[in-house]
Amino acid sequence: MGVTMTIAEAGWGHWELGTTAAPPVSSSMRDELCLEEKIRSEAEFEGIVGQNAALRHVLEQVEMVATSDATVLLLGETGTGKELIARALHLRSHRKARLLVKLNCAAIPSGLLESELFGHERGAVTGATTQKLGRLEMADRGTLFLDEVGDIPLELQPKLLGVLQDREFERLGSTRTTKVDVRLVAATHRDLETMMAENQFRGDLYYRLNVIPIRIPPLRERPEDIPLLVRYFIDKFARRMGKQIDDIPAGALRKLMGWHWPGNVRELENVVERAVIFTRGNTLEISAPQRNSCTCGAPTQDRNLDRQERMVRVLSSLVERAAMLSPDNPAPVPVPELTNNGANPVPAQDRNFDEQETIVRVLGETKGRVGGANGAAARLGLKRTTLIARMKKLGIDGRKMFDASRYSRVEASLPEVAAGFGGISPDHLLLAHR
Repeated sequence: MGVTMTIAEAGWGHWELGTTAAPPVSSSMRDELCLEEKIRSEAEFEGIVGQNAALRHVLEQVEMVATSDATVLLLGETGTGKELIARALHLRSHRKARLLVKLNCAAIPSGLLESELFGHERGAVTGATTQKLGRLEMADRGTLFLDEVGDIPLELQPKLLGVLQDREFERLGSTRTTKVDVRLVAATHRDLETMMAENQFRGDLYYRLNVIPIRIPPLRERPEDIPLLVRYFIDKFARRMGKQIDDIPAGALRKLMGWHWPGNVRELENVVERAVIFTRGNTLEISAPQRNSCTCGAPTQDRNLDRQERMVRVLSSLVERAAMLSPDNPAPVPVPELTNNGANPVPAQDRNFDEQETIVRVLGETKGRVGGANGAAARLGLKRTTLIARMKKLGIDGRKMFDASRYSRVEASLPEVAAGFGGISPDHLLLAHR
């Protein structure tokens, strides 16, 4: 029989093992239980479970800024609990008696987002048979939570900026100005600074949103919170399903703490719910997620790193072969890594180099020149310093890339190499070999 730990041994808050008297609880465990009970008992923090220092810092920030009307920007990966933090901000503010209105900007088609946010008059848009209040009006004197604010279309961003600046707007199809008193909480998993540098997000709107940024740590950065979260979700789902689960396999708990959780707390919650459903006794039947043979469970970053390593290996081999060619025999040498005796080509759907390809292509057109009137920065509509920063972040070395003595013989073989990577452009291969 495997080693298990009782719910009480994990710090659940009670001890029940036959008729044996409850053992004395240490002061440290008592403090832990009191803290967890406090978290659970306060409705405004319901669902926010953990004692990791970074998470506690987030909750301290919530305490300090909730009573103000300052705009808050929540930053974090999908599934980290940004909506819970937004609710906590609302429920700890003086606006808690009013509505917390939520709008997921990524879940609504761009053509309907403006109407959803600002409302419309009858006949203003196709199918508008009646007047409609927008989320802004619904949130008057309350809080508006804009989730995935990075997905707001560029053409709609000036209108949202106007609301933040003047606290007024006009419904679609109306000429009457409507004033609102709204506290805005925005959230995104995207890198708004990068989007701003690429002219995909307005800088003035970014600085209006970024008054109080709060970063929510991903679950992999707080593995010590996993036991707390597991037993929290067990309690939640077992009570809902009418089950009594007293034990957690210690080995399984260790494996859960070792998983990287790309889906964060939401993924863990789904895993525990599934385990509770299939548990037949009093011991939780749970296991950590497994990486599928198709690597569907592997983080995208890991797959990209593996692919980049292979690209570098192939390009290194290609450069070595090209270096051995004489000027009288400039024919390209076949690369065995791209034939059947090499690794399988990386699927085309794994391609995630659009930005790099654009920069490399423009640098190729300018022969590596970044600044100046005819430089790459000017063609991309960026400042020279911004483009240099993006090149450094993406690992693009223009000097190496356009060293004619190094790449003149390689260029002839690039189409062959590109075909081996699922049709990737030759410029990408120059990018990989840096």
